[in-house]
Amino acid sequence: MTSRSTGRGLTPFLRQYKANDKVVIDIDPTQVKGMPHRRFQGLIGIIEEVGRRSLVINVKVGGKTKKVIARLEHVKPQTGVKSQ
Repeated sequence: MTSRSTGRGLTPFLRQYKANDKVVIDIDPTQVKGMPHRRFQGLIGIIEEVGRRSLVINVKVGGKTKKVIARLEHVKPQTGVKSQ
């Protein structure tokens, strides 16, 4: 029998975010607190406000801009060149 790693580690908590950074909403199903709605999974947004445990992210959905509040474990920084 092999043991599997069940967690993501400390990396999501140790990342430093600033306003106007681009992030990807990547929902972690093991953590229910601060989880954004599933319709925002995989969308790219711009950070508006940084709190101690959460981020306020502006996400463009259709022709509107939605404000999503998510905890740090549900977001990751955008890497590479990807237009919105």
